[in-house]
Amino acid sequence: MDFNPAALERISIRVTNWLGDAVMSLPAIRAIRQVCPRAEIALVARPSVAALYARESSINRVIPCPSPKTLGERRAFAARLRERHFDAVFLLPNSFDAALTAWLARIPERIGYARDGRSWLLTRAIRRPEPGDIPRHERFYYLELLRRAGLIEHFPESSAIRLEGIPAAREAGAARLRELGVDGAGVGVSPGAAYGDAKRWLPERFAESACAVAKALGATVLVFGSAAERELCEAVAAGVRGGGVDARNLAGATTLGEFIDLAAACRLYLTNDSGAMHVASALGVPTVAVFGATDDVTTGPTGPLARVVREHAECSPCLLRNCPIDHRCMTRVTPERVVAVSLELIDTTDETWIHEAKS
Repeated sequence: MDFNPAALERISIRVTNWLGDAVMSLPAIRAIRQVCPRAEIALVARPSVAALYARESSINRVIPCPSPKTLGERRAFAARLRERHFDAVFLLPNSFDAALTAWLARIPERIGYARDGRSWLLTRAIRRPEPGDIPRHERFYYLELLRRAGLIEHFPESSAIRLEGIPAAREAGAARLRELGVDGAGVGVSPGAAYGDAKRWLPERFAESACAVAKALGATVLVFGSAAERELCEAVAAGVRGGGVDARNLAGATTLGEFIDLAAACRLYLTNDSGAMHVASALGVPTVAVFGATDDVTTGPTGPLARVVREHAECSPCLLRNCPIDHRCMTRVTPERVVAVSLELIDTTDETWIHEAKS
């Protein structure tokens, strides 16, 4: 059967579950809107990432997706989707569950990569790209799904992924900081990272680096993380305070929407490879990310306002959750280098950042 994307009237997009992946999938979501300008587009998203799309004009609504534990719960959610009479669903995650839900919802066109044993649940099971088929950054993995499905012929320009509504986010974040008693600049820090400790730079080095940068800027350090990372973030904040700089531990104290606003108001963001890194970079905030176990070519931040700091280690990137030896990829990264890169980034991007802040 011929597939005419331009004729689709009601489209569902099942988005990814991880915050960083959600940012990297934005070019594909926007490409669907360009191909289907008049369609109603609804994203199906976990509540943990749904707020990322609140300012996204390419979609009409976000449908919160629960984490079903039984087949009955999956059927109940699928029935809710069935009531919306979608013509097609694009499955950005590779999971079997995403395809099963779409199948149970009886959506006529179910488009996704042929992975995780789910091809029989799809109407268009797209062959996954092999190494070398496409550029390595993950945003192209989502765009290639659309290309192989016949929606686009060429990749759209996406060298700098940006969230929408950045000026409003900065204004809201600055207002919130004033409520917290922070009148000057903020330096954001995210010392945590999902998927294991191997991605984490040493907390005392985050503290030393943030302290030095904050002193140069006359700024307050804002430490972000999940509730489970509060102890880690307090260790960083305490180290900053010990260096004579004001620091606020905001771990577990913000929603995703609030974090986006506060991060947007920061003058610089220091981070591991994490969802926070992708958000800060996509907000146009000068971002310095420390990489070790993971590959910055495939999952790094995008755009001219981001810098990656890493040191050579023969075993890196290993992509392991935990280092089985001495974590040399991270211990070789010094605070002095991170501070130097941060201050150089600030100096060389002042005009760019100010322009983006006003745009």
